[in-house]
Amino acid sequence: MPHAAESKPPCRLVLADGSVFQGTAFGAVGRGVVIEAEVVFNTAMSGYQESLTDPSYHGQILVQTFPMIGNTGTNPVDVESGGVQVAGMAVRELARRHSNYRADQSLSAYLEAAGVLGIEGVDTRALTRRLRAGGAMNGVLTDVAEHTDRELVERARNAPSMAGQNLVPSVGRTERGDWSESLERWAWLSGDGRESAGVSGKPLRVLALDCGAKRNILRNLVDRGCEVSVIPHDTPAAEICAAHKRGDFDGLFISNGPGDPAAVEGTVAMLRELVSGELKIPTFGICLGHQLLALAIGAKTYKLPFGHRGANQPVFNQSLGRVEITSQNHGFAVDRESLEQAGGEVTHVHLNDGTVAGFRLVDRPVFCVQHHPEASPGPHDAGQLFDAFVGAMRLSRDERLGLGISG
Repeated sequence: MPHAAESKPPCRLVLADGSVFQGTAFGAVGRGVVIEAEVVFNTAMSGYQESLTDPSYHGQILVQTFPMIGNTGTNPVDVESGGVQVAGMAVRELARRHSNYRADQSLSAYLEAAGVLGIEGVDTRALTRRLRAGGAMNGVLTDVAEHTDRELVERARNAPSMAGQNLVPSVGRTERGDWSESLERWAWLSGDGRESAGVSGKPLRVLALDCGAKRNILRNLVDRGCEVSVIPHDTPAAEICAAHKRGDFDGLFISNGPGDPAAVEGTVAMLRELVSGELKIPTFGICLGHQLLALAIGAKTYKLPFGHRGANQPVFNQSLGRVEITSQNHGFAVDRESLEQAGGEVTHVHLNDGTVAGFRLVDRPVFCVQHHPEASPGPHDAGQLFDAFVGAMRLSRDERLGLGISG
């Protein structure tokens, strides 16, 4: 039988608080790997391949709380980037056999090809409770038997904190490129009545700032008829302003991404120049993009105790007066008091802890959310945000055309 327990070497996940979790290794086994990274947990019941390839997880050890993982294998479609982004993975039970008509290999083989080590047989409930009580903390994952538990605990304690790390250059693109892939056969999941981005027969054009963008975000924009160009996160503000004055694009999108938002200083400075300038560019941010926009207007961000990661996070949409179940993946949040002092108007609130889940600017078409309306995985309750972005771009273009400005 595949993945028989007797064929797997022992593996350990050691936390900075001294906890040692024993299990067996899968994925990139026997390569002398010793991974030092922040350990976080995800509460989604499905979508593990999308999570593994989400750039927002870059450099983290991902714990899946659902007790069995890997039963649908992996495939070349359900990916959110060019490869596996996590540093390691921990599960309670790895499915002995995968079964799905789209699968082309097992989860273990997928991680092996990516050079990523996993551990199974861990009491993920106890591990998650420890991370909830003590907060997300650094850990060490290894199948190297020579290291003592004491040595590994010390390495975990000395590993760099996620706070202060700018990981965006590790995942964002370095050159401009166009994106044309749409949702295709999964488009119906976004619901009926989606806004069409065509205006007078001409599609709206989106400039997407890539801080580690998930592919399904870009697919949602294309699915609504937008032409999408993806640009590096360090593109100068002057270049973006000049392109907008020429009518080269209609709206700016700021993507998700990993690490500490306050450490992405160059992008924050660039966005500050954009949102405080004379041009009122329709702008939409998701996740890290939400945090970067908050910092750009003068608000503050802070590290959450254990973050929000899963496909079942409740958010209250104050604009619509309804609760939306959302997909989330972030370890930092926007400070509400500093946001409101800076002129931001809160539009969404996370119901589990009251943190800011979205805001807008009242004097220009800028809005953003902390959660992921594109899902993948997760529910599509918040998908109308893409329609709102399309509507803002359409209104802005109509106003510009009414003034006789080309584009």
